[in-house]
Amino acid sequence: MPSLGLLPDTLRGRLTLLLVLAVLASHVLALSLMFELRLQPPQPPGMSRMAPPPGPSPALAGPGPQSVLDMLQAPAPLRWGLALDIAVRLAALVAAAWWAARWLTRPVQRLAEAAQALGHEGATPPVPEEGPREFRQASRVFNQMQARIRQQLAERDRFVAAVSHDLRTPLTRLRLRTEALAQASERERMGRDIAEMDAMITATLEHLRGAAHAEPLAKVDVRALIDSMADDYLDTGHEIAVDGRCAPLQVRPGALRRCLDNLVGNALRYGGGAQVSVLDQGAAVRITVRDHGPGLPAQELAHVMEPFYRVEPSRNRASGGTGLGLSIARDIALRHGGTLVLRNATGGGLEAVLELPRPR
Repeated sequence: MPSLGLLPDTLRGRLTLLLVLAVLASHVLALSLMFELRLQPPQPPGMSRMAPPPGPSPALAGPGPQSVLDMLQAPAPLRWGLALDIAVRLAALVAAAWWAARWLTRPVQRLAEAAQALGHEGATPPVPEEGPREFRQASRVFNQMQARIRQQLAERDRFVAAVSHDLRTPLTRLRLRTEALAQASERERMGRDIAEMDAMITATLEHLRGAAHAEPLAKVDVRALIDSMADDYLDTGHEIAVDGRCAPLQVRPGALRRCLDNLVGNALRYGGGAQVSVLDQGAAVRITVRDHGPGLPAQELAHVMEPFYRVEPSRNRASGGTGLGLSIARDIALRHGGTLVLRNATGGGLEAVLELPRPR
């Protein structure tokens, strides 16, 4: 939106104009108020109100310690007039500065909110292109960047859908041909290979999908969600200890469950068990998943959340996994505006600390 014709087009020009107007307004207000109260502008005591004082000009000589003492000992109306003059000018300048700062920073605030929403939600309405020239240029560039990101996400959607279809079709044919094998041992080996390929394709597609399919936010009882997940693991013979409680939190339920499922699955696979604790910190909710395994070397903690990185170097999925579980969990935490940190626990084991902020 173009700026008003009477306003300077740049931020520097508008700041200069506001400063000049604030100074003029403060002087006009102070002099008008003193005129209404029939007060003369403050002058040093002993100076005639009709004739200029003899000697050097006060503007050149300046008040010394004796003149300041004289002003403090001046009659009450003069002291009140001086105090009123200073108070009115200061109040006018403060009010003008507050209003100007709010007016000039409103486009920056809108741009910051749009950038934050883009990081969490993936698509936001275009930012209005208004305000000083610098802010209009920044808003225009941001809108162009957002349009390119939206286009790339749409292309990734199509790519994921195509790859999913193209890879699932030959796997289905392989399953059908496996059933026709005569030897049971061959059918079993082929079935395991196909299941492993299917799991790897699923994990890879989930990682590629990322934020392309944004799940809507909803108020969720996080403890109930964890209890439900623990019940599912109990049906498979794994008992998970859960403690703590928190107030309902606005999250993406499916994504959060996938994140916690990856963390608990890693704890069961590599640590032999999992313990989940929930802590409501008011401004954020902290979920800690701990195992009692050997932990990780300190130099590996920063790398294990990278895509396809595995501490166990073999390609055996039963022992090394696909290397995507922690990466997917971290991406989900980031999309919620939170963090995921791995650390070696005191007394042994590994802790995965998921912290999710509570929207204000």
